[in-house]
Amino acid sequence: MAAPAAQDRVPRQSGTRLFWRRSSGALSVVISLVVTLLGLLVFTFGLSHLSPVDPVLQIAGDHASESTYAQVRRDLGLDQPLPMQFWHYLEHLVRGDLGISSITNQPVASDLLRTFPATIELATCAMIFGAIFGISLALLAAWKPGSLLDNVARLISLLGYSVPVFWLGLLGLLLFYAVLHWSAGPGRLDDIWIYTLEPKTGLVLIDSLLSGDPEMFRNAIAHLWLPVVVLGLLSMATITRLLRAALLEENSKEYVTLARAKGASRGRILLLHIFPNVRGTLITVLALSYATLLEGSVLTETVFAWPGVGRYMTTALFASDTPAILGSTLLIGGCFIVINALADALTYLTDPRTR
Repeated sequence: MAAPAAQDRVPRQSGTRLFWRRSSGALSVVISLVVTLLGLLVFTFGLSHLSPVDPVLQIAGDHASESTYAQVRRDLGLDQPLPMQFWHYLEHLVRGDLGISSITNQPVASDLLRTFPATIELATCAMIFGAIFGISLALLAAWKPGSLLDNVARLISLLGYSVPVFWLGLLGLLLFYAVLHWSAGPGRLDDIWIYTLEPKTGLVLIDSLLSGDPEMFRNAIAHLWLPVVVLGLLSMATITRLLRAALLEENSKEYVTLARAKGASRGRILLLHIFPNVRGTLITVLALSYATLLEGSVLTETVFAWPGVGRYMTTALFASDTPAILGSTLLIGGCFIVINALADALTYLTDPRTR
């Protein structure tokens, strides 16, 4: 009877050890996420104090008295020590208070809630475009390395990295809007629709579809497709290059040689053997690409007059609107951190080699 008892204890010990290992891994991820978010908060707080724009002067004006300047400084809490100012900064953030924009005279949080759906819509559609064509090009390139398809895929990825987004956007507007009239031009909707659309989700495609007006929906697509293609070329280039490198690295391993020796076709090996083994790399690349699109849509939104966070931040920079700049930076930085944390968690759950 002693032997079975010993055998029963081994699985329980290994299961407990596995539980604590996974728990410690999850705890380290949470701690890393909290530390990174805290670093972002310290960064934005430091920006507010390193900015050359004096918030007191911006509120009181150039001709206020010294007593008025002192009162405004006390109201803003700038007369207190830096640790206390940082604590008050965190308290305001917890309440969702990001300050008042000097451009719109509205709370920055309200402005971001109004503009962020436009950025999400543009970045998500561009990500879908980039993922479909990027993964397809990478698979074609890895199917026959060194072939014409491989060279075309590498050329497209190189152009996606090399061509400036603002130049490509202006060229696209000139060709497809001014000359060919295939695009509806800047903005999200024509003026005839923009004031009649009821904003339910903030996403024009969904709201126009829910409105039941097919002409409005077609107009939204006509405005959206060109900035999506321009912005999506960046993610397509990133996905193609990194996924192609991962596929070619896996192609040189022994299990691929064994599959070839068994008579498996090149396409079957690529899709059924190699591609599942690079899913961790693919998840990471997609997450990084999506986060880059969220923070890199500034130029695209400016060129296409897209009323998203990128254009809002650009306007705030030109107007020295410090609360709007800091709020936009905090929002985009927080999205970047959360997306990367979700990608790490998804990779951990789907790829046993990372455990």
